[in-house]
Amino acid sequence: MAVHPIDYRYGSGEMRRIWDEENKLQSLLDVEAALARAHAKLGDIPEESARVISERANTEWVRLERVKEIEAEIGHDIMAVVKALSEACGEHGKYIHLGSTSNDIIDTANALLIRESLEIIEKDLKKLRSILKELARKHKHTVCIGRTHGQHAVPTTYGMKFAIWLDEVQRHLDRLNELKERVLVGQMSGAVGTMASFGDKGFEIQKLVMEDLGLKPARISNQVIQRDVYAELMAFLAIVASTLDKIALEVRNLQRTEISEVSEPFGKRQVGSSTMPHKRNPVRSEKVSGLARVLYSNVIPALLNNPLWHERDLTNSSVERVILPESFILLDEMLKSTITVLSGLEFFPENIERNLHMTNNLIMAEPLMLKLAEKGMGRQEAHELVRKLAMKAFREDRDLLAVAKENEGIREFLSEEDLASLKPENYIGLAPKIVDNVIAFIEEKEREEGL
Repeated sequence: MAVHPIDYRYGSGEMRRIWDEENKLQSLLDVEAALARAHAKLGDIPEESARVISERANTEWVRLERVKEIEAEIGHDIMAVVKALSEACGEHGKYIHLGSTSNDIIDTANALLIRESLEIIEKDLKKLRSILKELARKHKHTVCIGRTHGQHAVPTTYGMKFAIWLDEVQRHLDRLNELKERVLVGQMSGAVGTMASFGDKGFEIQKLVMEDLGLKPARISNQVIQRDVYAELMAFLAIVASTLDKIALEVRNLQRTEISEVSEPFGKRQVGSSTMPHKRNPVRSEKVSGLARVLYSNVIPALLNNPLWHERDLTNSSVERVILPESFILLDEMLKSTITVLSGLEFFPENIERNLHMTNNLIMAEPLMLKLAEKGMGRQEAHELVRKLAMKAFREDRDLLAVAKENEGIREFLSEEDLASLKPENYIGLAPKIVDNVIAFIEEKEREEGL
């Protein structure tokens, strides 16, 4: 019976498969088989034994149920795998696990699981990047109100919003490529990292095993790959989650009834509330923001796993059994949910326009101040004058530019034509060009990737 929601509610089948018990066992067996092949290449064990071990190091020969039976008896997970594989290999089983310690197998197998998981994350980040690029291009001229401190500030464009997220997603892809160099690392170095159990062949054994598995060998380890590597991985996953949280939070705010500029997609038969039939709640975006909190919290135990007693203790092990699959599966869910939201994002142009003009041109205070400075009034003097006029317009619920026209100081510097030019649509600066620059940068990155 499933207990944790990642077993039945969150994450794709593809990601869950990587971290299920069967596949984790297979990864451990893959490492054991690679070790046997390395020993055979160096003449340490018969080639026939390596062949048999390789053929039978799979979950058809080594049943998960049998591994669990042995572990229940002996109380050691990796030795249970070794014994079950040895049973399957008969007389050749005596060569299994030769010279290695448990974490040579565990940490190297983890690298295989992490590699598969990062491939899915990378694929979804690229899909998200593509969606954001098209949204930025399509809406680079969609003028809307910009908000700072939750208050109307000055105009911006929806293209700017999407391009900011787009640029951020590209940084995640860059980080991911750098991260792989440090995270996709295995070891075959024995009980405390000295390779003593492999005699003078330690470097060769480790090199052959890692080449076989497509991993980099650790330069140095003790009994484990050092956990700063895992901490960096968890921090990366949490940073990606923070971007998805940022996107979801913006969608949620923009979908507020009072704002209602955009909405996440809502199915024809979708139910928003068990009691309020009219509700169209941003449930996908809320889920993304909620799951992000779990990923943030998983960074702390990953950091605490780095300082271990001497050459290693076991305090990291139980934690990693939880946070590695949990973080990858939940981030997978968050990415796919964000892709769904942005792919079907609904716009309400009339509300975007309404909100842009909601404040009776108070948002034109900055361009009014700058126009006065351009015409010769001191910048600080202009700021104070416009501030007073803006407060007056707010108190009297009047249009700022109408109030400005009545002011003698304004009329001394600005003509009717000057004031008429102060429109929200005219005050977006270089926003379209900024968006074009980001898109051009992304498309260059895509060309480098061969897309």
